[in-house]
Amino acid sequence: MPKSPATGTHRAVVALERLSTVHLVVAELRKAILAGDLPVGGPIGEVEIAAQLGVSRGPLREAAQRLVQEGLLVSLPGRGMRVRRIDADEVPDLYESRLALEGHAARRLAQRPERVQTAELEACLARLTAVSEGDAAMPIGDADISFHRELVRLLGSQRLTARIDTLLAETRIASMSAAGGYQVVRAVSPTYRELIDAISAGDGEAAADALSRQFEAAVARLTGRDDSAETVEASHEPDPSPFPRLDG
Repeated sequence: MPKSPATGTHRAVVALERLSTVHLVVAELRKAILAGDLPVGGPIGEVEIAAQLGVSRGPLREAAQRLVQEGLLVSLPGRGMRVRRIDADEVPDLYESRLALEGHAARRLAQRPERVQTAELEACLARLTAVSEGDAAMPIGDADISFHRELVRLLGSQRLTARIDTLLAETRIASMSAAGGYQVVRAVSPTYRELIDAISAGDGEAAADALSRQFEAAVARLTGRDDSAETVEASHEPDPSPFPRLDG
């Protein structure tokens, strides 16, 4: 086991172990937030969550601070950590950011369309279409997120993939923050098919336009300007103990 040159202690190993624990706690907190087990606007109960995870409050606080940086949690003076709420007035800017990133991805993929890449998008669309026939909102939302994440992931940029992960997480929170609770559109928009076809044809502008129209509809729905779409409402009840023990 390597030792620190200055002290002879095993600080490097301890640091790596701590980072590993924090990384696992970050993943579990993010999962609970996006599943709705930690409701938007709700507090982060450090004592209860640390006990469920089987970790001390130090790694939990460090993990929570990382999620503050990601925009999933907020730190309020005197009130501790809370799950972030994204109100309707923030939604247009959120989708404008997504359009800048995903529109770039669509244009880049269209410059050199590859059958393997469009096949990945086809698989994501098939999954979205299949789950949209059911009555569970969360799987439909998950499939939609997977499609948009894959669109950016296909570029092969770790930085852009990390950025879209944050924006998609914010999108889920914005949906959960809506007045009517978490809802998804039942019908799959034809813009998904238009997007794939445009990329296959090498038409980046048409692909970006399909995204733009899809996002305009989403903004109108989430801001309450258009309630005409048939939606599926979430029937999810938060799990009172959503965290697995990490020390087992």
